[in-house]
Amino acid sequence: MKGTVQEWHLVARPVAKPLPTDFRLVERTLETPAMGEVLMRNHFLSVDPYMRVLMGPPQPGVPVYALGRPMTGGAVGEVVESRAAGLAPGDLVLSDLGWRTGAVAPAERLTRLNRVAGVPDSAFLGVLGMPGLSAYVGLTEIAKVREGETVFVSGAAGAVGSLAGQIARLLGAKAVIGSAGSKEKVDYLVGELGFTAAFNYKDGDVRDLLARAAPGGIEVYFDNVGGDHLEAAIDVLNVDGRAALCGAISGYHLSEPPPGPRNMVELVKKRLTLRGFEVGDHMRLHPHFARETGSWLAQGKLRFRETVEDGITRAVDAFLGLLEGRNTGKAVVRI
Repeated sequence: MKGTVQEWHLVARPVAKPLPTDFRLVERTLETPAMGEVLMRNHFLSVDPYMRVLMGPPQPGVPVYALGRPMTGGAVGEVVESRAAGLAPGDLVLSDLGWRTGAVAPAERLTRLNRVAGVPDSAFLGVLGMPGLSAYVGLTEIAKVREGETVFVSGAAGAVGSLAGQIARLLGAKAVIGSAGSKEKVDYLVGELGFTAAFNYKDGDVRDLLARAAPGGIEVYFDNVGGDHLEAAIDVLNVDGRAALCGAISGYHLSEPPPGPRNMVELVKKRLTLRGFEVGDHMRLHPHFARETGSWLAQGKLRFRETVEDGITRAVDAFLGLLEGRNTGKAVVRI
């Protein structure tokens, strides 16, 4: 690996759903690390819904992927050679140098990690990484869930949603409701993760399904989906309800922006708050998140599942499977 790496390039901007032909696996030779740089080998790569947005056309404020260049994404790897202070061969590191088997990079692009006993290294891409922090921020900082409230989480069997539901319960929610795309995922939410109730959104109209699952309404909505789920949540949010808008995967393939929820007047009538957020704006919460999450994991109060694909050649398949909902929990690629 030291001389060459394999890396995925975006070669065409997807129209609607991405196709395998939009990507190309390229092999190239690495240069020797200069002063302040390290050579690192990736062990696990992350695939995430936000990457679909980065594959689209340039737009203000969005650092879209350049065509014909290696894509970026979360990765956990190991330092092989170092010419930088503070990093030594064998160190476990987190970076944004995913979609490749390895890289030479400045030390400031790497974060040295301390392994957590009993937790796989891939967890730094999930429960201990961006998805876990997203769930934590959305509930504690954006929606400010309070003890005794009812919380609805869409996309609840995914990397962020599965953690958001559990964290809501740990923060004192009296009921946690989730939506997912199969009976198996619904059973996982209720049987393993402790959701109070869950429904398969493919079984009917989401408005009706949510209204039946939450007859007393909800106080908090954690949104990973947008679209019909957001509209349904607005319907059942109680007075002074809050929504943390984390993602909108239902619209990522659309070539034209979807119409807004048709029931926006409810925001006025019920004094609702809908607030979007980017997890990177809340990194000051990371130390507290890490302490609490580590404690919950150690006590067995927080569970997580991963869907793992093996080999760099499977990265695109893993990403497309994520967009189709084939994963349960965090989707990762093991190199």
